[in-house]
Amino acid sequence: MMDVAREAGVSHITVSRVINGHPSVRPETRTRVEAAIRKLGYRRNSVARALKSRRSSTIGVVIAGSELFELPRILLGVETAAKQAGYWVSLASWQGEPSTGDLRETLQRLTDQSVEAIAVVADRPVVVEALSGLVLGVPVAVVMSGSVPNPDLSFVEVDQELGARLAVRHLLDLGHRNIVHLTGALNTFDARTRVDGWRAELDAAGAEGAMLEGDFRAESGFRLAHRLCDDDTPLPTAVFAGNDQMAMGVLAAFAERGVRVPDDVSLVGFDDITGAGYLVPALTTVCQDFAHLGTSAIELLVRMLGGERAERQKITPELVVRRSTAAPRAGS
Repeated sequence: MMDVAREAGVSHITVSRVINGHPSVRPETRTRVEAAIRKLGYRRNSVARALKSRRSSTIGVVIAGSELFELPRILLGVETAAKQAGYWVSLASWQGEPSTGDLRETLQRLTDQSVEAIAVVADRPVVVEALSGLVLGVPVAVVMSGSVPNPDLSFVEVDQELGARLAVRHLLDLGHRNIVHLTGALNTFDARTRVDGWRAELDAAGAEGAMLEGDFRAESGFRLAHRLCDDDTPLPTAVFAGNDQMAMGVLAAFAERGVRVPDDVSLVGFDDITGAGYLVPALTTVCQDFAHLGTSAIELLVRMLGGERAERQKITPELVVRRSTAAPRAGS
């Protein structure tokens, strides 16, 4: 800043006023200072500024888990909302099974960087458990992993159980009474909650259906669909896949085995990934607005920074009906 002041022939206080947009600087002086800034390539020291003001204008984001297939869309919402609110984003992540100590260390590193709030994007209930008694001194919002047993923490998620119930209700309304669920990885919040929704909707309708455990990957959908074809029992009339990736594997396996979708078996996915409408047949699925999920998390944190209390927010998913579902054939 002193170099800029010498170059422009002004005081360092004047340079500071120009940088901070103070209205008392004359236009010709401002122009001279801005020219000196460009010539010298000056950039303000954000670390020193944070130490002095006790504000970093940064929100930390912790990514916890390996099954976050739509993470780019969540981060797009996070980044967009943070920028609109005047904040930068600092990312931290880990893979594998996190322990409470690992989580505390990661969060502490972010608070040591003077982040003003933290969003934790997690696919595993163990993260929620680890956060239950945590006190960090900054607002925290948990994204995607369900309700947190800590009244000082906010959470935001898509209503996974409702999404599963919408998928199963659609199949029931078409006349299906035997609906198999191919689950995602059951160590994740999403998979377990979708199982709850599938089971609750079947029970409410007095219908039936088996459950086969997968892991959210297309390969597991492919493998489990072949297993259905190899069983001695007749094929179910409908399959609810844990996500669209698994549904893609199911379509490939059924094509190999000569099972027609939806003539022989109807198929529903979950997520509405890019390109789901261009599969053959186009996939009926549950749409999650992941960008809105990320945006909502930042909006919650900004409100908490403004003094509001923690909130618990669920976003409603939407069923998108396409060509992969139809009424079962007569006699099925």
